[in-house]
Amino acid sequence: MVRIPSTTWRTLAQRTPDKPLPRGVDAAWDAAVGIAKAFVPRRMRFLRRADRVLALEKEYRDRGSGRLREAAAEMRDRYRRGGDTDEILEHAFALVREVARRETGMSIFRVQVAGALALEAGCIAEMATGEGKTLAATLPATIEGWRGKGCHIVTHNDYLATRDADWMGSIYRFCGLRVAAIEQGMQSPDRREAYQADITYCTNKEVTADFLRDRLSLGRLQGLPSVLMAKIAEGAGSGTDRLVQRGLHFAIVDEADSILIDEAVTPLIISGEAPNPEQVEAFRQATCLAAQLDPARDFRVNQRYREVDLTPAGKDRLEELADDLGGVWAGARRREELVTQALTAREFYLRDKQYIIDEEEKVVIVDEFTGRLMPDREWRDGLHQAVSAKELVEVQSPKDTYARVSFQRFFRLYRKLAGMTGTAAEAWREFWQIYHAPVVTIPTNRPCIRQVLPDRVYATQGAKWKAIVKEIRRLHETGRPILVGTRSVRASEHLSRLLTDAGLDHQVLNAVRHREEAQVTAAAGQPGKITVATNMAGRGTDIKLGAGVADLGGLHVLATERHEAGRIDRQLFGRSARQGDRGSAQAVVSLQDELVRRHAPHLSASLRKRYGRTEREVGGPVSRHAFNAAQRRAEHLSLAQRKGVLRADDWLDEYLGFAGAEQ
Repeated sequence: MVRIPSTTWRTLAQRTPDKPLPRGVDAAWDAAVGIAKAFVPRRMRFLRRADRVLALEKEYRDRGSGRLREAAAEMRDRYRRGGDTDEILEHAFALVREVARRETGMSIFRVQVAGALALEAGCIAEMATGEGKTLAATLPATIEGWRGKGCHIVTHNDYLATRDADWMGSIYRFCGLRVAAIEQGMQSPDRREAYQADITYCTNKEVTADFLRDRLSLGRLQGLPSVLMAKIAEGAGSGTDRLVQRGLHFAIVDEADSILIDEAVTPLIISGEAPNPEQVEAFRQATCLAAQLDPARDFRVNQRYREVDLTPAGKDRLEELADDLGGVWAGARRREELVTQALTAREFYLRDKQYIIDEEEKVVIVDEFTGRLMPDREWRDGLHQAVSAKELVEVQSPKDTYARVSFQRFFRLYRKLAGMTGTAAEAWREFWQIYHAPVVTIPTNRPCIRQVLPDRVYATQGAKWKAIVKEIRRLHETGRPILVGTRSVRASEHLSRLLTDAGLDHQVLNAVRHREEAQVTAAAGQPGKITVATNMAGRGTDIKLGAGVADLGGLHVLATERHEAGRIDRQLFGRSARQGDRGSAQAVVSLQDELVRRHAPHLSASLRKRYGRTEREVGGPVSRHAFNAAQRRAEHLSLAQRKGVLRADDWLDEYLGFAGAEQ
């Protein structure tokens, strides 16, 4: 595997802030600085500057198209020469705002300008769903395009990247800039041309993979001097001509909480085939051996940390069972690792929740945060093979890893990083600690009148699902559209069957039924519509209310479980009551839900014992406290895990980076 020394990371990215997380007194000081910065009145400052931008509206609106193009060309030349002041920035924003109005027919409001100023300042801008983040991002992106060093606008999927590039492209072209989008399957020459554009729309997976491929092309070349010398001495043979990216200058990350936090520790890996029939057979044997172990005696399951540990009795039993197998099974450590993975696959990885089996009879991972399929990814350390063996489908050999980097590590490489999302306030500490990016909450253009109802808590899953179907029927009879959020494919399909049995027409949006995602999501606000969606499927597509729906009360969002992060619940609820519309949201949960069973096991067990199998609602202060406490513990655990991954990366750089690229 190739590991990249810290000096090379910084040279390639032209950035110095990618340094180890502080410890001890330094960590305390850094946290104190973050707290102090949280109280800096950025929002009011950005709103006042937005007012100054809007005050310039008449100056640019009165100009004809020719004069406006000339002004854009002059502004571009000024930024290329490095002329950059607050006054110039405000004039530039006013100019681009007028261009956007003419080219798209949409006005950029005061709050959008304030959000754009926050992005330009390298902040994470929290802007509510439907407040026009895509349009707001064109202002700072144009400024960076004029600077001539490139701007990456990073989204979740290819559809959004190409849609936004096409949708906003006329603004950039009017301002004398080139815009392009990176799509999966593009060849290297096309990718190189796209990265040479002034503004490049791309997904987090594609931009990170291209970075790793460029790193592999450079081989053992470390640092800018050695790269330039190799270019002079070897020309095309040095590997520099195979590079597609031109550097990591500025990134605007859409849905920043998902990409920079939820998916942060997910590693992107460049790998190759490594056939190993003996290893494949060992995974199948491990599944058979795991089935012969007694859960009461041979192993322990830790639900909170999702770990399986063999007991001393289990290790002895495993040695006895594997005695005749020989080979890899002769060594205690390797045999215990294989069986532990098989047990982990059996206990924690469930079909139609963490993965599905596709038409080709292969295990395909489901993104737990977005509900989307990830056919190009595999779990590490033999876990993917263990799941395949459990499902009795073809087991592929683990691949050799050539290079890898976590998204968390990659995005710290940009010289300047900004993000926008509907939910960032809850994670302000983490955004500061990991990325040194302050969070700024931008007010809505119109007052939000969403009605968030108290959680309804039931003792059992069965009682919960009955209550959900009953509530959907009640709301459907009023003509209101309903968006029902579930956490897994399995839950969405289960609810779909219940709704079918109840005679309620509906649409399902999940990892299996994902092809018309944007269209289904966009239509979810029409009268009488019932839409069942996993997690945040359709994120990035606005739900607009149909005729007469606002008078009925607007879109109602119904959550069937609480998520492990409160901001994801808020993101789901934020699909209703956009842009001042009416709307409501509520969660219907049970004491058997995974969140409380895993993160508040004792309290939830006590409540389940108290209420038994009653089907009546058991919501109250104590029951709701169980969910709040479980959510806080889950958030703290996730943050600790993300910090642990980053520190592990730093350790590898420090102790293994001295030798250059390892083999």
